[in-house]
Amino acid sequence: MGTLEIIFWILAGIIVYTYVGYGVVLFILIKIKRLFSKKTNRIISTSELPEVTLLIAAYNEQDYVKAKVENTLSLNYPKEKLRQIWVTDGSNDETPERLKAYPEIEVLHRPERSGKIAAMNRGVRFVKTPIVIFSDANTLLGKESIMKIAEMFSNPKVGCVSGEKRIFNADEEAASAAGEGIYWKYESTLKRWDAELYSAVGAAGELFAIRTELFNEVEPDTLLDDFIISLRVAMKGYKIDYDPDAYAIETASANVKEELKRKIRIAAGGIQSVIRLYPLLNIFKYGMLSFQYISHRVLRWTVTPLSLLLILVVNIFLASVSELYVVLLGLQILFYISALLGWFLENRKMKVKLLFVPYYFFIMNYAVFMGFGRYLKKSQSVNWERAKRG
Repeated sequence: MGTLEIIFWILAGIIVYTYVGYGVVLFILIKIKRLFSKKTNRIISTSELPEVTLLIAAYNEQDYVKAKVENTLSLNYPKEKLRQIWVTDGSNDETPERLKAYPEIEVLHRPERSGKIAAMNRGVRFVKTPIVIFSDANTLLGKESIMKIAEMFSNPKVGCVSGEKRIFNADEEAASAAGEGIYWKYESTLKRWDAELYSAVGAAGELFAIRTELFNEVEPDTLLDDFIISLRVAMKGYKIDYDPDAYAIETASANVKEELKRKIRIAAGGIQSVIRLYPLLNIFKYGMLSFQYISHRVLRWTVTPLSLLLILVVNIFLASVSELYVVLLGLQILFYISALLGWFLENRKMKVKLLFVPYYFFIMNYAVFMGFGRYLKKSQSVNWERAKRG
């Protein structure tokens, strides 16, 4: 086997491991773990439930205030143990004024806009409860979500809890909705297995919670606040737990162009996170957490997208070696044609479900290259530019 062939199969191994192999490894490991451990049910009485604060950093969210507040008030959690703090810094719409209709809500407002993480850093200073729960204004929580989160904190080893992000779109045929929905279903499965094996790797910004005492202010230029906050808690020796029954629902991006905008920001934040969390790459110090972090996150934001590009180039040179490489090259070309066709049809409002997955997969990896460019140029603003939702 020549050098190019070795490189090809190494690249293929990285790609397959990242998107399929790690899930298989996780499944096998948790099956083994279940043989030697028993699952315990978390049941705590109402009197034992901790006081919690729902902290919402909101910028110009007037259209969501009523639905969000009413959703929160309808949750199955003792009203006297649930506080709400909204930080509306920089909002120049009616968000602060509309919140005044709810006297039970504490509203923190400053006219200047400094970004979401600055608002979160400021808001946590006003939290007096042992648990702080972060959520977005444009998401609705499942009725039992806070109860499930509180139950998970009954385990003293749990320092952070990640809820599940669920995608709702009335137009389920849209590529952005279908692709995003499929992606998050797969991600939710991996998160559940990660948490069962040792710890989830990061939290969903739409809904996550930490022990208030473990919160450390995050750098003001941080792009992925949920990821940095949760992983730093894990690096202190605590577990990030996860329960799909604690969930937040939001609509999918209005179209793939809007989803791409969001993915590019996330990719830029991913590169920033890998650099800032570099000690977590030391598997000799963090063991299983490092293994999960590298397998589930680092590869997707660094090595694997580059491998997808290189393997196509290498495959072209290997096409003359054997029919196997001709077939593999044909499959790669077919995949990219499908993605391109998906883009073409989506722009013309034509829907072909078969093309949703290759289209969304391509967009995800393309966003990594764009995000890397933005990170190098420092052109990604810390101020969130909201993607249009369906």
